[in-house]
Amino acid sequence: MTAPGRRSSTFTRLLRHGFTDASAAERLLDSPELAPVRNDPVLLEALGATADPDLALLGLVRLLEAQPAPTARRELLDTLIAAKPLRDRLLGVLGASAALGDHLARHAADWHALVTYEPRDLHPGVEEFERGLAAADDPVSLRVAYRRCLLSIAARDVCGTTGVAETAAELADLATATLRAALRIARAAAPEDAALCRLAVIAMGKCGGHELNYVSDVDVIFVGEPAEDGGDETGALRAATRLASHLMRICSETTVEGSIWPVDANLRPEGRNGPLVRTLSSHVAYYQRWAKTWEFQALLKARPVAGDAGLGAQYVDALAPLVWQAAERDNFVADVQKMRRRVVENIPVAEVERELKLGPGGLRDVEFAVQLLQLVHGRADASLRSGTTLDALQALAAGGYVGRVDAVQLDEAYRFLRVMEHRIQLYRLRRTHLLPEDETDLRRLGRSLGMRGDPVTELTREWKRHTSVVRRLHEKLFYRPLLDAVAQLAPGEARLSPEAARERLVALGYADPAAALRHLEALASGVTRKAAIQRTLLPVLLGWFADSADPDAGLLNFRKVSDALGKTPWYLRLLRDEGAAAENLARVLSAGRLAPDLLMRAPEAVALLGDGRGDGGGLGPRGRAQLEQEILAAVGRAESAEQGVTAARGVRRRELFRTAAADIVGSYGTEAQSAEADQGALVDRVGGAVSDLTAATLAGTLRAVVREGWGDTLPTRFAIIGMGRFGGHELGYGSDADVLFVHEPREGVDEREAGQAAGRVVAEMRRLLQVPSADPPLLVDADLRPEGKSGPLVRTLTSYGAYYRRWSLVWESQALLRAEPVAGDADLGRRFIELVDPLRYPRGGLGEDAVREIRRLKARMEAERLPRGADPKLHTKLGPGGLSDVEWTVQLLQLRHGADEAGLRTTRTREALAAARAAGLVSQEDASTLDEAWVLASRVRNAVMLVRGRAGDTFPTEPRELAAVGRYLGYGPGHVGDMLDAYRRTARLARGVVEELFYGA
Repeated sequence: MTAPGRRSSTFTRLLRHGFTDASAAERLLDSPELAPVRNDPVLLEALGATADPDLALLGLVRLLEAQPAPTARRELLDTLIAAKPLRDRLLGVLGASAALGDHLARHAADWHALVTYEPRDLHPGVEEFERGLAAADDPVSLRVAYRRCLLSIAARDVCGTTGVAETAAELADLATATLRAALRIARAAAPEDAALCRLAVIAMGKCGGHELNYVSDVDVIFVGEPAEDGGDETGALRAATRLASHLMRICSETTVEGSIWPVDANLRPEGRNGPLVRTLSSHVAYYQRWAKTWEFQALLKARPVAGDAGLGAQYVDALAPLVWQAAERDNFVADVQKMRRRVVENIPVAEVERELKLGPGGLRDVEFAVQLLQLVHGRADASLRSGTTLDALQALAAGGYVGRVDAVQLDEAYRFLRVMEHRIQLYRLRRTHLLPEDETDLRRLGRSLGMRGDPVTELTREWKRHTSVVRRLHEKLFYRPLLDAVAQLAPGEARLSPEAARERLVALGYADPAAALRHLEALASGVTRKAAIQRTLLPVLLGWFADSADPDAGLLNFRKVSDALGKTPWYLRLLRDEGAAAENLARVLSAGRLAPDLLMRAPEAVALLGDGRGDGGGLGPRGRAQLEQEILAAVGRAESAEQGVTAARGVRRRELFRTAAADIVGSYGTEAQSAEADQGALVDRVGGAVSDLTAATLAGTLRAVVREGWGDTLPTRFAIIGMGRFGGHELGYGSDADVLFVHEPREGVDEREAGQAAGRVVAEMRRLLQVPSADPPLLVDADLRPEGKSGPLVRTLTSYGAYYRRWSLVWESQALLRAEPVAGDADLGRRFIELVDPLRYPRGGLGEDAVREIRRLKARMEAERLPRGADPKLHTKLGPGGLSDVEWTVQLLQLRHGADEAGLRTTRTREALAAARAAGLVSQEDASTLDEAWVLASRVRNAVMLVRGRAGDTFPTEPRELAAVGRYLGYGPGHVGDMLDAYRRTARLARGVVEELFYGA
């Protein structure tokens, strides 16, 4: 029995050496197998140096138990104690890999493989691995030999004899030797097939790039040709396909020895749907005609590894020129970036933060950025054409395509993440890229990386630091060197040549790279603090500009804003310190003309793009009361009506910018594109914000005009009634304000005098709101008044009553459905609504004559008002399924049923449609169809105004403008046709509903 004091001392010693289960460790140390060395301090020190001392000790005991004889066990123990290189290798492997411990327990003599390589021979090549696999003549023996070779690679890895790049290269060399051995076995099994064909195996992905993981699919492409010129091509391809399939089974099938790794041929032309083996000419024809951008990106790593070496070399020689032309394809950068985004989006939400490979800041970020730069600049610079990520990164830095400091940081981060990936996979020899969640696994992982204090905390901190570096550099890697091309650099520093800089800008989608370089030079050159901050901001901003339909406009607008605000202390600080502000500004400046034009007239509105913590900051809409209060206060401080209205128009300009910016930022967000409800919310937000702003501006203008002409009191009560989309809270950026003006003489005031005063108010308001200035005009349209353009601009409430009683037509009742007081005397506005309610919600509904009249007017409008030459199917207002179709259908329902259904008594189209659905007047499906069409048409009109800076009811014809509308609507580059097809489809379905509900067809 062990004495208590000795037991306590042993426990302490074991814990100090890193054992977590001291009791189990003590029992293992007391086992008969370790009896000869249990008191040797060398063994305990060596175990304590491993990633997992408990696992290493257990593996050692199992290995000793598996030895076939006492002499073999003694040989192992003697070598273990006497030979430090073997001790470190063997215990290092046992402490890092339970799977390799299992292998040694099954194949007890394989520990001798760890004695094979001495310091003078650290890096075996393909030929040496082939010798290690030479005796394998069936799948099982090949798997055993493969694991034996893997032991030596893992030993050098965990002992630090080789770095991660060398380890990855050795794993790729072992994979090459294994593919050759598997093909040898397949040929031996089918010599008649081998005689019929030439077969080349092309390694792709990490194997092709000489950077393989411990456990990874080995991506390949097969090329086949007849064995003799003029031979039977069909028969040769069949034979080659049988050989290739057999090779894949040999490597992929699982037995008691496990599998080697899956061989994946899905990178071949047409993927899994294409033939497994093609001729060289078939490959070339496919890549010339059909291949997508990502397929050329994949070919960067193509490398012949097995089979017919001459045919493999021909394959690479034939396709390499096509690889280096890929950057000239339309939407090249956008395609690559979109593929990267798609990869991230497909990661399960629960795994995103643990993904070493695919997650943000992971290995794929480094690889994508490096490959993107290679494809752009490798056309002219052959030094960049390496399939190995770290070699390519070094070449990019040497050529000045990537800053040296950035390259060093990226190299360090990539190596760290690859080591983590290797050690995670090594433990069970399973294909995974997820950081473990179990603390024991994290502890082992941290210790395998040399972290001994608090391995879990240290590992987490270092991992977060490196992913943060990768995330930051991934964003700027493609753009930063553009600044170096135009900035003053220290003597001897490499930088992009002007030609390379222009090449990169073209690849990014800039139409005028020479102008873009001039803008960059103006922004980033010099030694001022302003230039220094710009050099920090521009790499990321350039990426956001490139993600738009018009990068040139974005960069030009940014230069204009910076020229105007560059000396303002808060401007660059805002963009530098608040990432959201910089991204919001980039989106706004490159999305079209309207928002930048509004911003250029008052660049200080950039402050709205921040986090909203300051007064008036943020992009959230402001309420009607808040807007009116600000405008009325500004008018109250003004010395004249003109100054007051100028102040009101200034507020309107700023708030239009706020609304447009929020719309753009929201429309470019992935969440905004995810659901129909979000599209409707964006339209409602814009319509409500612009309508409230228009109402507040009219209220301020009315106050300014009355105060200057009559002091505090106008001789007549005066109210403004919103009509059309204004009354419906559905104004767009380019909408006029449809209104009616109503007044009522005050007690004791002559009606003629009151009318003249009201007329002067209306005329002065309209004049001041349209005076040419830096602020956009507000056009006030009163054509919906009684008698139209022929009638007086303003009437008394009594006059309106008399007209509507005697002369009102059905279209006027329909127009009054949108009537709502927006400014002026609230009581007068309320009484006007009480006056018109019986007209717009008639008891008993509409008679058949009235219904026919409305249908006749609608048909006439469709025939007469559609602009000549316009495509009716793409006209958002008057075309089939457009705004007019939906609104007239809803308004007919309101006229017929509004008296009985309270929900229909609203000025808002979508609310009335929802009420009609709730009342059973419209089916759920039909209501959804009409709502979707109305929302889409409204969004298109808003998009056209944002992009062109002027109103329009049809899609633009200029390609960049059309693409910009598409981006606003959520369609990526190259998908303009999809956008137009989707609009036509939505409008066609809506027209079918209109035919039934409105025309009664």
